Formats: sequence, C-alpha cells, structure tokens
Amino acid sequence: MNRLPLALAVAVLALSPISSAQAPAPPADVRALKSFYDLKTTTIDGKPADLGQYRGSVSLVVNVASKCGFTPQYTGLEKLYRDLKGKGFNILGFPSNDFAGQEPGTAEEIQQFCKLNYDVTFPIFEKVVTRLDKSQSPVYGYLWRSGYLPAWNFAKYVISKDGQVAAFFPSRITPDDPALRGAIEKALAQ
Repeated sequence: MNRLPLALAVAVLALSPISSAQAPAPPADVRALKSFYDLKTTTIDGKPADLGQYRGSVSLVVNVASKCGFTPQYTGLEKLYRDLKGKGFNILGFPSNDFAGQEPGTAEEIQQFCKLNYDVTFPIFEKVVTRLDKSQSPVYGYLWRSGYLPAWNFAKYVISKDGQVAAFFPSRITPDDPALRGAIEKALAQ
C-alpha cells in the first residue's frame, strides 16, 4: 500500500476545514456565545482570565508547543506582537499537548522555556485541549465554529475587534507571511 509521507498528510489536514459531519458540534454553552471575548479562561500562572479585556482589539490566537518543528515561530510571533501591540493588537498563546506530545511541560516549565528561549512577552494561558472531545477547551470550542481546528501546533486565528474569527491560517504559515499580516491589518482597519 502506498502511504503519503506524514508531512504531506499533516499539510492536507491543516488546509482542510472540519465539517459538521466529521465531528460533534461544540457544547451548547459555547454555541450560545456571541463573541470570542465573552470567554473566560486561566493564565499560565493559574489565575482567572477574562478574554473580555481584549474586546475592541484584534487578537491572534495560536496553539503553541515547546518541542515542535514550528516552535521557532515564537521568534516571529514575538516580533509581530512588539510591532503591533500599541495599535490595538494582541497575541494569545494557548499551549497544547495534542499533537505528538510536543508540549509535555508543566506551566512553570512552559513559562521558563518561552522566556529564556524566545523572550516571549505576549500572554500565555493554561495548557488546553484543542481537539474535539469531552475535554476540549471552550476557547477551541468557540474557534471551531469557524469550521477550522488546528491540525498541528501553531495554527493561527485572527480574531476581529468584536470577537469573531476573521481568518484562519494553518501551522505552516509563519508570522511574517504577507497573507497573515494582511488579514491582521484588515481587521485592525475595521
């Protein structure tokens, strides 16, 4: 039997939206939300976090991991954050161990890794489950409404000022990609 290489299979999955026929709908409490900014979560420090604090700004939501081939994207994400944070822009990092166990660390280890290796200053939240199952984070339950879920680490969602998913980019799209930058700029202009 002829098999596709893993990289090609991941790329195909990363470009494919998830249809409602393939997976269950998000829980009713998530479906009822009108905005991403209506969600509450927890910071990497274990403190409650209200995503409403980002309402009125554009956010880039990224599922991050410390031991992934895409981990060097932290450099570009931090540069993007520093370039645009004064213009009503945020990056919100959500560590996830969903893909090949590439984020095995504790909250403290994740924080230390991000600070020491990439000098990350954008907000990082608690480790979450992005996949569709009973333990899926409400954050990713809401994002799934766009028809897309991460197929791997470092998938990116551009969230508009009113908390709607404005664009989705798979893992291979880097933070300096013109299409991603264009979607962010468009959302900032609205």
